[in-house]
Amino acid sequence: MKLGANSVLFGGYDMETAFKYLAMAGYDGIELSAITGMSEHLVLDRWQELVPEIKGLSAEYGLELLAMEQPSQDPDVMEKAFQAAAELGIPTVNCGPGGKAGDEESFQATIASLSNLADRAGTYGVTLCVKAHVGACIHDTPTTLRAMEAISSPYFGIDMDPSHIYRAGENPVEALAAVISRVKHVHIRDCKGREQGPGKPEMQVNGRGDIDLVGYIRVLHENGYTGALDLEIIGAKEYPLDQCCIIAAESRGHMQACLQACGAR
Repeated sequence: MKLGANSVLFGGYDMETAFKYLAMAGYDGIELSAITGMSEHLVLDRWQELVPEIKGLSAEYGLELLAMEQPSQDPDVMEKAFQAAAELGIPTVNCGPGGKAGDEESFQATIASLSNLADRAGTYGVTLCVKAHVGACIHDTPTTLRAMEAISSPYFGIDMDPSHIYRAGENPVEALAAVISRVKHVHIRDCKGREQGPGKPEMQVNGRGDIDLVGYIRVLHENGYTGALDLEIIGAKEYPLDQCCIIAAESRGHMQACLQACGAR
């Protein structure tokens, strides 16, 4: 598995800052944030002019470009995301499901949207991934399984985030085992309690919450997953740089320990 982190952790700083300190923390790669309002990193409206800078930062700091996160399913925005991913050699674009939990109409609309987007991603050789999200139409294992059954494209995959599954009242270790056949990306973070929100950034740090992340990573390893394991900490945009660095380093240490504990490293 490749240990990465979403640059949104450093959303209050420029892109080079994210590369620099994630490299210092020992990560293998980076997930570029294209999340409007949370960062000014991969700004899709001007992705072409950012490509040389991103390639240069990747080479300078030795960080592989593991994924991109862009939450919208807007076709025009996604087209830019796929184009940027193809040009940068980014294999995976992660998006959110949208819709509303328990609303069948929004679920069906999301399935149609994701199916079309996966087909479009395939024309660029990119994989589109979606994760279960608290409050959205895909929010737990049953709805994830329904999406897996409905979308057959080889360019569609599941992005598993244990914190959302945990807050849906499930056991993330068991949930991961149920969907592992289509998991093509993993977001990872911890959380304390099962409230709707993920908590403060410092409580999203791996090892500070209640989730069995060792068991979670063990399921990935035992099923032969060799893709990205990307830390995703949100809400730190106003945090001082030293605190962002501590969050990154502490989480990476825990991730490494988990890999060692299950024999993956």
